[in-house]
Amino acid sequence: MKIYTKTGDKGTTSLVYGSRVSKSDPRVEAYGTCDEANSMIGLGMSYLKNEYFEQKDSFLEEFHKIQTALFHVGAELATPSGKEVKWKVDEKDVKDLEEVIDSWDRELTGLKNFILPGGHPAGAALHNARTIVRRAEREAVSIEDEVNPLVLAYLNRLSDFLFVAARYTNHHLGETEKNLHEQSEK
Repeated sequence: MKIYTKTGDKGTTSLVYGSRVSKSDPRVEAYGTCDEANSMIGLGMSYLKNEYFEQKDSFLEEFHKIQTALFHVGAELATPSGKEVKWKVDEKDVKDLEEVIDSWDRELTGLKNFILPGGHPAGAALHNARTIVRRAEREAVSIEDEVNPLVLAYLNRLSDFLFVAARYTNHHLGETEKNLHEQSEK
């Protein structure tokens, strides 16, 4: 199978089941942004290759599930309304995110102020992925056709998950979070 098809050379692409739409279509924007978030998550995980913390293996397993589910979210967003969706997120996917968020959050210091994104490169990449997921959520909301409400719930919860994951990463790798109003060292 060739990587290039030349079918998108004029600014259109195919949704699942073959209908052609503009590459600026809200569905394409939404699933493309999910792909972007997934890539940023992959970058974040790559920064952990040579790092060690006790929970690293289970942490990476969670992210394998997340990346797979995010791929399914993208596939669902790429499926026109009224067509059968091969892979769907469900309530269990949302609930699983909540359980991991709660588990990891118990290990973290409570927040009293906003924190600035950053820290270890893996944590910073997860903060970046969080903002990309927020954009994907906004784009999914803008789709005029009906979107599975669980897709919207999943994206909403995923951004919370990524926020906690970034903090969890920084915590376990010894990075100090910077508060919004904290003065920088000169």
